[in-house]
Amino acid sequence: HYMLAVTSVSPGTLGEDHATAGGVPPLQPIIKKAGLLGFCVFYVFSVSITVFPAVSSGIQSVNLDSGSLWATTYFVPLTSFLLYNVADFCGRQATAWVQIPGPTSRVLPALVLCRSVLVPLLMFCNYQPRDHLHTVLFSNDVYPVIFNCLLGLSNGYLGTLPMIYGPKVVPRELAEATGVVMSFFLTLGLAVGSGFSVLIVHSI
Repeated sequence: HYMLAVTSVSPGTLGEDHATAGGVPPLQPIIKKAGLLGFCVFYVFSVSITVFPAVSSGIQSVNLDSGSLWATTYFVPLTSFLLYNVADFCGRQATAWVQIPGPTSRVLPALVLCRSVLVPLLMFCNYQPRDHLHTVLFSNDVYPVIFNCLLGLSNGYLGTLPMIYGPKVVPRELAEATGVVMSFFLTLGLAVGSGFSVLIVHSI
């Protein structure tokens, strides 16, 4: 049916028959419609993986010398891993009820770019050992708690919104292919963030 129907589609027409019969979906209209959303996904996950867990797991309690169980045993697992993942889960779940800003709003990429500030904030917590940046600006255990919560919450919310919006801003026949493209941006963000995390750790 589709092989016969494609003959009636004029050249350059992006119909469902054309996309299906061609095998490879047209990337140009997908990038044109959802390219900015793809960049948002890429940047959100690259920032997150840059500091989590490479930097966040290296932040120690400022009261480590006290010998308390909180400082020596529970601080890193709770503040770095548990809080981040709980916040990330809450951010993802929030998109089921609140989807602001919208897919065409310039506020969304602005918020995504604002997450960049979390990188230096976590770097200047009590990360140990420090070979180059010897100054610890946030010498209190409450700061990494707040920063990790913000990192996880924003990752979950701002990372999920573009994934939801992407397939909705393109023609219906390209929605599935757009989802694949958005997943590619996510994976690319993880790869780039992993590379930068090595540089960040060696620069502290």
